[in-house]
Amino acid sequence: MHRPSVPEDLDHPEQVWARAATLAVVAAAMNDGDEYSWGPDGLHCWNCGGSYWWRLKLYDGGRALLCGQDSDGSYTHSGDRQIDFLAGGPAWLPWEQLRDDAQGNLLGFAYWYEDGAWARAPYPAAMPDDGLEMAMGWAAPGDAAVEEITEHLVALTETDVQPAATVRAFIAAAEARTVGAADVSALLDAVCGPDCWYEVRPEAALAFAAELGLTVGDRGGVPAVAS
Repeated sequence: MHRPSVPEDLDHPEQVWARAATLAVVAAAMNDGDEYSWGPDGLHCWNCGGSYWWRLKLYDGGRALLCGQDSDGSYTHSGDRQIDFLAGGPAWLPWEQLRDDAQGNLLGFAYWYEDGAWARAPYPAAMPDDGLEMAMGWAAPGDAAVEEITEHLVALTETDVQPAATVRAFIAAAEARTVGAADVSALLDAVCGPDCWYEVRPEAALAFAAELGLTVGDRGGVPAVAS
């Protein structure tokens, strides 16, 4: 990704969603340092150590919103002035919520997707980074981003397994909304390995996959257009 990031650094929202959901499903199975929640605002991730947070929401009509902050990589001020990450944002954004985020100095980046392209506010020339790569490098296009997810998951469990193929297969099933119990089991087996010292909860992972709309017959991951 560029520093600071540009809209072209982000993959298609459906791809980003499938990768985010994969991380969330694994996190539901074990305590991995990130807390995920799902609701009307979309999929929300908080790093337990306070290093980063992000929120991703897909809308009907092919629109999406991605926002967040990295405590080390997001430069939210230009001199003494807070950067306006919402400048030029479209009317359909959840403005009240985003303004609350901005007033709380919680925004380090905000990207919106419509008409087939990501966009963001213009940045000051002196801004070194918005933190997107540090918080969500796996959201970039290409195989390297998927490999980053695999490396992240293996690092969490400290196993010697090589789960790349299984992670890719799960991401594809998540995007197609065809995840089943066998897919969850295969993912957790590959990521955790036989010697994982975490308590692994496959039932919780499958339940969260269903809540996210990843399983057959569900569309929970695609909320209605915000009013």
